[in-house]
Amino acid sequence: MNVRYPYGFDSSGHTAQCADTDHIDQMLEQLLFTNPGERVMQPNFGSGVMQLVFAPNSPQLAATVEYTMQGAIQQYLGDIIALQQLTVTAEDSTLTIDIGYIVRSTGQSASLTLTQGS
Repeated sequence: MNVRYPYGFDSSGHTAQCADTDHIDQMLEQLLFTNPGERVMQPNFGSGVMQLVFAPNSPQLAATVEYTMQGAIQQYLGDIIALQQLTVTAEDSTLTIDIGYIVRSTGQSASLTLTQGS
């Protein structure tokens, strides 16, 4: 059973669930937008990307995000997915993160694009 994020209820009043691929995308999004120290029982969980939101957007910022995300994905989701591609692009005031991965249990390829900024 995969609990949907953010937590909610379905039309029957039960805990809302989601498909495996959606659950993995939600776990990636949580990992990306959680700052280390926010989770009491896992103080190192997160990538720290939210701390960089107000930093000047630049190729250096994109490289930093790419590096921190690769480490966080390998550490926290490495047993669930195999990271194939991670590209971070900084253009004007927008940071775009493209993630390509393979689900280890099924061998299925998937991708996710996240955008932060205006």
